[in-house]
Amino acid sequence: FNNDFFEEDSLMPAMNVKEHDKDFEIEFAAPGFSKKDFEVTIDDNILNVCGEKKREEEEKEEGYTRKEFSYNSFKRSLSLPKTINTNQDVKATYKNGILKLNLLKKEEAKELPKKVIEVL
Repeated sequence: FNNDFFEEDSLMPAMNVKEHDKDFEIEFAAPGFSKKDFEVTIDDNILNVCGEKKREEEEKEEGYTRKEFSYNSFKRSLSLPKTINTNQDVKATYKNGILKLNLLKKEEAKELPKKVIEVL
């Protein structure tokens, strides 16, 4: 009886969100996956990140074959700030176990210089 199934299935990847002038950078620590294991969608200002990995191992000894399936999955949903441009193409990269998303802000969300109004 393998307890890993339950533990792995319930593990949520750690998430970091960094805000820059022009975009938000969101990182998920999800080691052991490959690029094709992820599905990233934006729906009604909600960012959904799903990862699903299936692994099949086969051992043969003394005429018996033992197959083990380990199944790793997670889903995280995140409400996006209104300043994010949800119509954009989101840049997503997966490298060294980190899934990184760069979400551009809307043009009008960038800091405008302070306007000084002269009192007449």
